[in-house]
Amino acid sequence: MTLLFFNLGGGEIFVVLLFVLLFFGSKSIPDVARNLGRGIRQFKDATNDIQRDITNSVNDVKRTIDKDNE
Repeated sequence: MTLLFFNLGGGEIFVVLLFVLLFFGSKSIPDVARNLGRGIRQFKDATNDIQRDITNSVNDVKRTIDKDNE
């Protein structure tokens, strides 16, 4: 997805930003950015929680196997 942004020049980025400004208005852009940041934070937290659960499950299985082998 980040490869798409490498093909954009300064003019294209300016047009996109102008469109965002016209579409959302100058007063609501901070709210949109804030909500986007919160959404990204929640997604990262959920991803970390899932990763932690998987790691804990794997560690529990390893401990069980180690106890059975003793």
